[in-house]
Amino acid sequence: MIDRSLSPARPGMQHADDCISLFHPVYWQLILHSFPPLHINPSGVLKIKITRIDRRFGDMALPQYATEGSAGMDLCAAVDSGLVMKPGETHVIPTGFSIELPYGYEAQVRPRSGLAAKHSVGILNAPGTIDSDYRGEVKVILTNFGTRDFVIHRGDRIAQMVINRYVRIQWEEVERLADTTRGSGGFGHTGVKGL
Repeated sequence: MIDRSLSPARPGMQHADDCISLFHPVYWQLILHSFPPLHINPSGVLKIKITRIDRRFGDMALPQYATEGSAGMDLCAAVDSGLVMKPGETHVIPTGFSIELPYGYEAQVRPRSGLAAKHSVGILNAPGTIDSDYRGEVKVILTNFGTRDFVIHRGDRIAQMVINRYVRIQWEEVERLADTTRGSGGFGHTGVKGL
């Protein structure tokens, strides 16, 4: 149970000394209780529900990590035969599955570095975002940025998917923002030379 009397939302907080420290136990109570319970197996791995959309591709691998240290899981193309992508073309490639993410989590669909470096093939809207309430098929918006045809075969690894936790916020409209040394400088205002 959280002691609401120590909540940072209590009235009368005007000074920095009134704020709850990151090391205060109540801070972590508030963080932990802001998310619903998760399905974590005994090995400490988050379990996420997945279902196949098209049984014709039931033999294809579900998203999986290529190495022990991989952050992203490879996504395979659920296409019947070779799909030719002409230079400059964009295709929406199905993966054959949909997922049920826990609230507070998103999946990001990112390009594969090998396809980008060797074939100039990438994801147009990288990173693509899959929301926790989306139940449709996961698809990849793939673009051939190169000068040669690129062929996608059944089961080819065309992208990677990373699961991330996110925070929802509420805007607090104010008349003025806090000043910083940088201020409004942007769009390369620091130049290109090394510091």
